[in-house]
Amino acid sequence: MKKEIILIILAGGKSSRMGFPKGLLKYNNNFWLLSQIENFIGDDIFIGLGFDYQLYFDAIPWLKKAIETPQKYQQKKVRVVINKTPEFGLFSTLQSVLKVIESTKYKKEVLILPIDIPMLKKSELEKIISTKNQIVIPTYKNKNGHPVKLTQPFWKSLLELNITDKNARLDIQIKKRNASEISLAEINDASILKNLNTPKDWQAFNS
Repeated sequence: MKKEIILIILAGGKSSRMGFPKGLLKYNNNFWLLSQIENFIGDDIFIGLGFDYQLYFDAIPWLKKAIETPQKYQQKKVRVVINKTPEFGLFSTLQSVLKVIESTKYKKEVLILPIDIPMLKKSELEKIISTKNQIVIPTYKNKNGHPVKLTQPFWKSLLELNITDKNARLDIQIKKRNASEISLAEINDASILKNLNTPKDWQAFNS
């Protein structure tokens, strides 16, 4: 099951409220980004970087190599994509990564995980992966969160959007789909709702 899916970690934002690139925060004697990779149950990972890509390369030098050639980390294959227009927001980073995935001729489903949301443990993540539909959204106590799973037909449709379009947002595109194409996966972990955007959020998460 796990080999059928690609994880996309979106880490292209400014992290202005945190004041520091979120993926480079220290967590369990490691970088937060690397802990996210380690906790993923699959083998294929794409990381979308943007504003702070050079800081990521300085801290984790092998990430730069992963732009041209997949790099092995903890038995996982990791690739990096630089979003050249990060000022257009999260969706522009997602599009940048999806364009590269499409060029590789992958026909896999993808999991979308913003860098500021913790990776689920294996049993909970498998609930999302095993749910079959065009779009699968994890939910906790009737609140939707991440990571969201997308099949290839849906994620390819996202590439057709102009990044300057006001509707160039994943949530808007999901809302436009027929309800029959969307499934909710009940998750027993409130972390799908977290947004670790500020030092206060980070301190509370680690306390």
